[in-house]
Amino acid sequence: MSDDRPSCTCVICHDYGDRDSLDNFQLRTIVHVTQYGWSVVLVQSDADGPGWAYTIGLWHSHRAPELALFGGDVYETEEVLNALGREAAGGRPPADGERRDGAVRGQTAAFRTVDPRWYEGPFRGAVAFYRRPPLPILQVVWPNAEGLFPWQPGTDLPFRHSQPWLWLAPSQHPAGTWTRRLAAGRG
Repeated sequence: MSDDRPSCTCVICHDYGDRDSLDNFQLRTIVHVTQYGWSVVLVQSDADGPGWAYTIGLWHSHRAPELALFGGDVYETEEVLNALGREAAGGRPPADGERRDGAVRGQTAAFRTVDPRWYEGPFRGAVAFYRRPPLPILQVVWPNAEGLFPWQPGTDLPFRHSQPWLWLAPSQHPAGTWTRRLAAGRG
């Protein structure tokens, strides 16, 4: 029986000759992906700004896009990403442009494709795992209390800046907390 799925370039599927030198983060990621199908990386908030979380392994295990969620409590974002990961594992992966009811804090979430020029910073762990970007990453975007997304008319400036707009090229993204934080690339 042939597998018609696109190939995977991760460190589990291919030996790049450096398995003896993988660090603890990479080894833990391999264990999580092997055991659970994916791992969620938490990047804590700090004095420079809010935190975020993203998955590694959804592409390897289910050929579903990796997911990223920004702002808010990182443990809450981990729960959201795990719930969406279970949906992807069950055959319902999100797609670019999709909106999914009840996905974030009981509200609708929007999914937007991350521009690959952002990968080396905030998703460095995923790039190290897959070795050959671009890999598909979707940003999970949450609405305000009125159900409006940051790009929609009627949202205030603080809300518009509460999440990065990673579907834009870095050169098109407004300068601010997110561009400084993501350029530092602690992911």
